[in-house]
Amino acid sequence: MVSTTSRVTSARHPKALTLSERVQRAAFIALGHLPPRLLNSLAPAPTNADGDRMAPEIAAVMKLAEAAGDFSDGSVAEARELVEDEGRIYAEHFPPFVIDEDLELPGGLRATRYRATAESRGIVLFFHGGGFVLGSRASYDGPARLIAELAGVDVVSVEYRLAPEAPFPAAVEDALAAWRFTVDKAAEWGHRADRIVLLGDSAGANLCAVLAHQLRGAAVQPALQVLMYPVTDVGSELGSRTEFSDNPALTSKQIRWFTEQYVPDHRDRTDPRVSPLRDEDLSGLPPTVVTVAGFDPLRDEAIAYATRLRASGVPTRLLREGGLVHGYISMTKFSPASRAAVDRVVDAVADAFN
Repeated sequence: MVSTTSRVTSARHPKALTLSERVQRAAFIALGHLPPRLLNSLAPAPTNADGDRMAPEIAAVMKLAEAAGDFSDGSVAEARELVEDEGRIYAEHFPPFVIDEDLELPGGLRATRYRATAESRGIVLFFHGGGFVLGSRASYDGPARLIAELAGVDVVSVEYRLAPEAPFPAAVEDALAAWRFTVDKAAEWGHRADRIVLLGDSAGANLCAVLAHQLRGAAVQPALQVLMYPVTDVGSELGSRTEFSDNPALTSKQIRWFTEQYVPDHRDRTDPRVSPLRDEDLSGLPPTVVTVAGFDPLRDEAIAYATRLRASGVPTRLLREGGLVHGYISMTKFSPASRAAVDRVVDAVADAFN
């Protein structure tokens, strides 16, 4: 474990909440901490085909979300603004970090490095979700800080290029560039280059998986990859795509919208750099943690990927969070069940450095 006594500040922070946003935040936090019996009376928790029962606070929030508009009905700019606002409203709050540093990578790529305290175990290279179209360092500021604080690590959160302005393979290229930059910087930051963990959620988890495939045989390998409810096959027809097609956290309609933006050429959709489940050979990949939510259309393809990794001899741990929905890494402030699930991810990260 290394330590530092310097304090580095950043010019990049999410903008402050408005009064109405503060009221909305307080209301959701209060809702999430109501007694389960009361929550169930407001919005009965559904049970999926596997027998998983949705967490009561998640069921209540999903009930409210059903009445909201669908971002895929509007423009990309409008959808991005909505995601940025939600990221600020529902984020965890933290005291000042020892390091909160903007980084400029080759080619104009940007990232932020977080370190909560003087000591740090290693580095987590983090790629945010958002279907390759939405999301940013700012909207994922809270999750990145939470991982840095709880795991006691440096988190490097990457601002990769987004579609439709930069469709596939732009994000894949950026992920590789971010890895190379982080490896080169590791010693300067007080770490060994072989103590880097890849972590991403949804589209970001896809980028982690694809990056791990590209790094097979390289001199420096990830110590671990953590794939939170990953996209592993954009053309998947597995059962969860149908069972949860209308779940407000992520609908099948939204998945199609994301896919059209990121991979407009249908011929690319079976490319393992888009759909890593389609790679014929999954051997030689780093130890892996895959997390799935019980009410997520991406659940079954993530489980299929974990199953194939195990069959290929890759040490793989599958965390099934039966009561949760897609995107729960951003729900920790108002959902105790989501926070507990993220705590399990953090424990896995910390274990990789012990």
